[in-house]
Amino acid sequence: MSSTLRSVEELVEKLSKFPGIGRKTAQRMAYHILKLPQEEVSSLAVALRRVKEKVKLCSICSNLTEEDPCPICTDPQRNRSIICVVEEPKDVLSIDQAGGYNGLFHVLGGVISPLDGVGPEELRVKELGERLKKGIKEVIIATNPTTEGEATALYLSKVIKPLGVKVTRIARGIPIGGELEYADRITLSKAMEGRTEM
Repeated sequence: MSSTLRSVEELVEKLSKFPGIGRKTAQRMAYHILKLPQEEVSSLAVALRRVKEKVKLCSICSNLTEEDPCPICTDPQRNRSIICVVEEPKDVLSIDQAGGYNGLFHVLGGVISPLDGVGPEELRVKELGERLKKGIKEVIIATNPTTEGEATALYLSKVIKPLGVKVTRIARGIPIGGELEYADRITLSKAMEGRTEM
């Protein structure tokens, strides 16, 4: 096998590690990259390096940001008495773009999943507890409506309620087994409006 084919195979292998990208799609992507002008391939490589160098987690909410603290945490127009708790940074983007919510966020960094060895200690629950001491009146739990997301929501509710903070859960406009990232704006907006106390 020539070195060219080995390099293509290496690229296919790397691309197929992305979520939702199987081997066939990775091959199509690799051959598309081969057809691109050198300048475009170079700018793609620069963009990949830049995103890894510049993007970090906000020291307050753990959302992805290039500035620390992030623009959401520093926005004076936001309601500072409400925190919406989500699993991942992509969920912040989904809820924020849907509109209808103008509070703060807290990214857990995953969900409780004993089968995967993820307990509350592996999530940013302690950091959430620290933030609740700063005048928070309501916590909206917006974990995905999966078994793990529901277990995480229940756990958070049990931890937060004794602190005297109102705990609500987004409404079930999101289908069971679905993910916030794929929900449309109207569904997310209605789910936020129809949240219920836990």
